[in-house]
Amino acid sequence: MKLDLFNHIFPRAFFDKMVEVAPNGKDMHKRVREIPCIVDLDERFRIMDQFDDYAQVICLGSPPIEVFGPPPVSTEMAKLANDGMAELVSKYPARFPAFIASLPMNDPEGLLRETERAIDKLGAVGVQVFTNVLGKPLTAPETLPLFDLMARYDRPIWLHPARGADFADYKGEKKSHYEIWWTFGWPYESSAAMAHMVFEGLFDKHPDLKVITHHMGGMIPYFEGRVGPGWDLLGTRTSDEDYTLLLKKLKKRPLDYFKMFYADTAMFGAKKATELGLDFFGVDNVVFSSDAPFDPERGSAYTRWTIEIIDGLDITPAQRHAIYEGNARRLLKL
Repeated sequence: MKLDLFNHIFPRAFFDKMVEVAPNGKDMHKRVREIPCIVDLDERFRIMDQFDDYAQVICLGSPPIEVFGPPPVSTEMAKLANDGMAELVSKYPARFPAFIASLPMNDPEGLLRETERAIDKLGAVGVQVFTNVLGKPLTAPETLPLFDLMARYDRPIWLHPARGADFADYKGEKKSHYEIWWTFGWPYESSAAMAHMVFEGLFDKHPDLKVITHHMGGMIPYFEGRVGPGWDLLGTRTSDEDYTLLLKKLKKRPLDYFKMFYADTAMFGAKKATELGLDFFGVDNVVFSSDAPFDPERGSAYTRWTIEIIDGLDITPAQRHAIYEGNARRLLKL
């Protein structure tokens, strides 16, 4: 079976509430509303039927829940989303064997309670977080306890990039042009969030922490030289802090920690980038994902292209099975 581990859907009740709370959504919020199968199940099933032995582990799409408002708005919307996801899994287990919980990341206490509720009562296999929380790093004190909780559960954290047009390309401008915020900004967001986790020492504290990075780890595989030998010189380029002390505190080279992340195959049909990521993370740390339904065909192309790439990789049948479903079943305890 092909288990698609990072694709997006909106339960109908959540979608309606989202439109009510933010009727004039922009950027990715505008984008997600234009795709019928992100909420229309008949259209989604029609697309899914194009692929043999294919199922989806489902999660919300952009934007992050916390952009809809402070608690209790975000907290209630997270509950609505997770209840809807659990209902979809219950009604269509062959289509959706599991779901990933969404969290109100701007509610420090509420996000932990919702994690526990979603996993213990609703059966979520993990949680999705975005690469920043309204402009703050995931490793800020108010959200850092989530990593401790997920380490105790031994459940994965799905890491999704988030950035909008209001994040300018240059200091002297007020917005990002040409959707650079998405094309280049999102891979940077993923890479920066991963770096904060590494240098915060999360993998020293929780050696078995499982973080699944969207889009094959962002920029990391391509920049292995900078992440490796380049960061072995951490501190030599900084004048106002002594990062060499941080380097000595870590138990491994920075590069070794980045290889502890998991990565998915949602690369929009880029074969060479897929091969590069697979070489960096290794077969055991790569999972099948399409990022459906955000392709130019509104639901089918990314899945088809990704399957074609994986089927064409120069790997063994056992390795291909690991990417398609073996690693997922191990990670998600399916």
